[in-house]
Amino acid sequence: MDQQCPPGWIPESINPRGYRNLIEVMQRTVADNRDKIAFSSFGRELSYAELDQLSDAFAVYLQQECKLLPGDRIAIQLPNINQYPVVVFGAMKAGLIVVNTNPLYTPRELEYQFNDSGAKALVVFKGVAHNVEKIIANTGIKSVFVTQIADLHSPLKRLLINSVVKYVKKMEPAYNLPDAVELRHALNSKLGQKPRLANPSSSDIAVLQYTGGTTGVSKGAMLSHANLISNCLQGVKLISGANEHWADKVVAPLPLYHIYAFTISMAVLELGGTNLLVANPRDIDGFVKELRKQSISAFIGLNTLFVALCNHKDFAEVDFSQLKVTLSGGMALTYDAAEQWQQNTGCQVLEAYGLTETSPAVAMNPPRDIRVGTIGPPVAETEVKIIGTEGQALAEGEPGELCVRGPQVMLGYWQREEATATCFTDDGFFITGDVAVWEPDGYLRIVDRAKDMINVSGFNVYPNEIEDVVTSHPKVVECAAIGEPDQHSGEVVKLYVVSNEELSVDEVRSWCKERLTAYKVPKIVEFTDELPKSNVGKVLRRMLRKDAA
Repeated sequence: MDQQCPPGWIPESINPRGYRNLIEVMQRTVADNRDKIAFSSFGRELSYAELDQLSDAFAVYLQQECKLLPGDRIAIQLPNINQYPVVVFGAMKAGLIVVNTNPLYTPRELEYQFNDSGAKALVVFKGVAHNVEKIIANTGIKSVFVTQIADLHSPLKRLLINSVVKYVKKMEPAYNLPDAVELRHALNSKLGQKPRLANPSSSDIAVLQYTGGTTGVSKGAMLSHANLISNCLQGVKLISGANEHWADKVVAPLPLYHIYAFTISMAVLELGGTNLLVANPRDIDGFVKELRKQSISAFIGLNTLFVALCNHKDFAEVDFSQLKVTLSGGMALTYDAAEQWQQNTGCQVLEAYGLTETSPAVAMNPPRDIRVGTIGPPVAETEVKIIGTEGQALAEGEPGELCVRGPQVMLGYWQREEATATCFTDDGFFITGDVAVWEPDGYLRIVDRAKDMINVSGFNVYPNEIEDVVTSHPKVVECAAIGEPDQHSGEVVKLYVVSNEELSVDEVRSWCKERLTAYKVPKIVEFTDELPKSNVGKVLRRMLRKDAA
């Protein structure tokens, strides 16, 4: 590529089947794999044929009863349960744009996202419907669908599981949405009918994926059908080149409303594999118990999850004999976490790097040549350059801002032309905000987030480096480094540490002094029971900075 990527471009080199939109991907995978299991949740296995039939029914309901038209937005606020893929594909078959919505959002966050996206419909998990009740009148949403965890199970299991969730675990606070439709009723009422199948162009928006809002207001990244298909196929090309059976049974503990898990699940479907959904990965006891029942071929996770699992007393009893691929993304992978995982499972961790705005993968370690500490080379048909403060291209080994151009890069931010313009270079590269270096072998290494960088007397200190050193200490479970204002040096390094046994400040600082330059050694060390994390397990340094202020 030597020019800006045109909207809707899906490189032929990775698209031998000539997909134009995600509906075509779905149709092809169903035709090839009708009787195979596409998703599994709480013991309910959903075949490709069932996924097709149920999503058809939902599309018909959206068209006939809700009168929704192609291009309308539908918010989906569900945990990892089988209803999620049903409504996503149903919405897409009707030509709607999916607005992925975090079930843990507060009413304020929901109101903002629904109004910013202009959503006209919502599918919500009953356990969080009470939050929707508080703000629904302030939005343009006209159609609301509610669902419980086991709504796609057989009648007896549905009654049992839903009753336990509601009455025993008390996970469904009372709510009042009088016009809401039971999703199960909507599906059953149209089962067997075929929708007027939409035929979006590859450049049409498929998903509005909102950023976490760590810098200012949350923005909707416009991800086209071409963006998502390209990134799905980039991953398929790289991973399947090493092992074609990696997608046989893939554990998906990260939420599907997050773009990392969303795109990986698409890759698994494209290969005719099975996504094993985990609704609550924070319940490590329950997660390990579920893993002990399975023989999995791939695990999709991130650093904090690897650490939590490896430190669980029963993790060693899980059968990993069929594990072929472990993929890490979403946050930096520490050497210690990678080593622990490999020792426990016998499988190396393949680290990738991406962003919401890039659908998400930009670079990925090849499965047969994993180099811990790097994010690998750029994925197929992707250009990367590293620039300095004046926008100049930097040489190998020089840290600078990572910029990316490729078919997976978003169209821009929804209704934010100015914000879109400022995040692209004149020649069409997306400016990531991450600091990276080229290694001599063509691999990339992320140094840190530009906004998380700590400036100590004019020296750049990258939290990832400090955290990697400290987590290698045998008594440290996890840690996070931030900059603390200082009148003499501008900033000093402050470190928050979670330890699994008695550990002193002096021990931590001595460990660092042996391994880090003096100005990188934490001046302040604070012990804590846990670190603040996002819903997908990312450590929220901004919350630590707020607490320290």
